[in-house]
Amino acid sequence: MKFLAYLLFYGYVILLILAGAWGVFFARFDHRLLFHLDVRLLAPIPAASLVSQYRFLRAMEFGFGMFSIIYRREIFTSRAFNRLFLATMAFGVVARIVSLILDGRPLPIFYFFLASEFAGVIFIYAYSRRTLEKA
Repeated sequence: MKFLAYLLFYGYVILLILAGAWGVFFARFDHRLLFHLDVRLLAPIPAASLVSQYRFLRAMEFGFGMFSIIYRREIFTSRAFNRLFLATMAFGVVARIVSLILDGRPLPIFYFFLASEFAGVIFIYAYSRRTLEKA
């Protein structure tokens, strides 16, 4: 359980950091790669608005990844940090499920993200019940 919890934790956090930084600086390319969307086909203001919001969300993703790597020990030992991390990760899973229901089927890579994030919540939660400091 420990191995899976840490594998899923570090896989998630490293991806947050790398994808977040990548998306801030290469948002237009990322849209083509990840969504098969050429932003140049949009009118200038909607394109700029979409890319601006995307860069912002990727920066938040990077920030949560950095927070998680800096406070990794606390995430596995402090109930408050653990709850914040797991709630944020779980809310991402919930958002993906809501999107499946409301928006339809995404590209296959997004199913991988959903499954790995859900597994991360389960295994990190289960393992960290043993590592949290007693209150």
